[in-house]
Amino acid sequence: MAFKDLREFVEFLEKKGELKRVKTKVDPVLEITEITDRVSKKNGPALLFENVKGSDFPVLINTFGSFDRMSWSLGVENLDEIANRIRKIMSTNLPGNLIEKLGALIKLKDFTNYMPKLVKKAPCQEVVLTENFSLEDFPILKCWPGDAGKFITLPLVITKDPVTGQQNMGMYRMQIFDGKTTGMHWHIHHDGAENYRKAIEAKDKFEVAVALGADPATIYSATAPLPKGIDELIFSGFLREEPVDIVKCKTVDLKVPARAEIILEGYVDLNELRREGPFGDHTGYYSLADEYPIFHIQSITHRKNPIYPATIVGRPPMEDCYFGKATERIFLPLIQLMYPEIIEINLPFEGVFHNCVIVSINKSYPLHANKIMNAIWGMGQMMFSKMIVVVDKNVNVHDCSEVAWKIFNNVDPERDIAFTRGPLDVLDHSSNSSCYGSKIGIDATKKWKEEGYPREWPDDIKMDDETKRLVDDRWLNYSIE
Repeated sequence: MAFKDLREFVEFLEKKGELKRVKTKVDPVLEITEITDRVSKKNGPALLFENVKGSDFPVLINTFGSFDRMSWSLGVENLDEIANRIRKIMSTNLPGNLIEKLGALIKLKDFTNYMPKLVKKAPCQEVVLTENFSLEDFPILKCWPGDAGKFITLPLVITKDPVTGQQNMGMYRMQIFDGKTTGMHWHIHHDGAENYRKAIEAKDKFEVAVALGADPATIYSATAPLPKGIDELIFSGFLREEPVDIVKCKTVDLKVPARAEIILEGYVDLNELRREGPFGDHTGYYSLADEYPIFHIQSITHRKNPIYPATIVGRPPMEDCYFGKATERIFLPLIQLMYPEIIEINLPFEGVFHNCVIVSINKSYPLHANKIMNAIWGMGQMMFSKMIVVVDKNVNVHDCSEVAWKIFNNVDPERDIAFTRGPLDVLDHSSNSSCYGSKIGIDATKKWKEEGYPREWPDDIKMDDETKRLVDDRWLNYSIE
């Protein structure tokens, strides 16, 4: 099923026993984070804090913080169901590289049926505030002791390419400076930052809208690594299997999800920067302070009695890990469309999306693993991958113990480790330089004579099937358990 809005998903989770209402008064400064972190680490439920110090509005958090809730939020029982939908509509004759193929897919009838639907009246505009408003009325969190202040952590930031007019929606944290201004922490590699740079070149006013609390599929879509030019709202419609309702903003020339809880409308001054951060980030470390643009809010609209959505990030596992797993599952068929020798991919939680990729392949020729490493490094946001491990097709990439066994035993460091340099995620603190550094590829596949291996490669130790069946049939007779 498609959830029409966030509150419908809240009702669904409550019926499933996957949401806990907290009526005790709590502080949005640190206390909510500590509570949520403990619940998240135990794979606990979504939390709705109904009595938050300093605000009349409840805080919804850990909404997507399990495989089940992440799947349900996208209308399925298992994330692979979405991957299978994509496989069914893919054509092997689609032209070009991965980005071109994805663009061709989006233009197919299966996707164009899900174009956003413009409406004149929207729940997100039940209350319109153009003068007497303040961000301080909302229960915005300060998450960690070293944070520079309170941050909006689950915003859908909507901008427009000043050249093409194409809207983009991304998720970038927003530090609260005062009741009407925030930082706008869009990374150099992301589309929001590119639109901002284009606006500087064109000397245009740069309008921005921020949606808080859209329907769950739209929230996820803002995080999806779609190529530039692919509308996140169309992708959300595909995930939902019905279009997203959108409405024109009251004070800026942008369109926003009509059933969102809260909308912030305003602009970014093209000649103004301010120190933003530090912030306890999804890497488990504080990202450092730096200069970022300032978002000036000129209007706030919201539903009556809105829910304030938030997330916290930090040392995994946390809620954001499940967004990463959704991306891993949903985009695997598109990667396989370009590289059909790829069997499976794992982005382990500990790699925080971009530090580690484990991939199994159907190895067909010498140095096939090296080809796949370089392919991944040239693939959209996969370019940030700092470590790539390639294993044979029979290895379960989701069993990190099995993968470690293959690495530790199969790898000759001089022969099987490749180094290169390239872009890194802005939050990577390990490299000497920001935004770029070295990367490592590890070939843990079985080596062939054609690759210069002169010896006989040993087989894995396995019991024969006949003996396994014998022991299965007689297991109870052994009285072991």
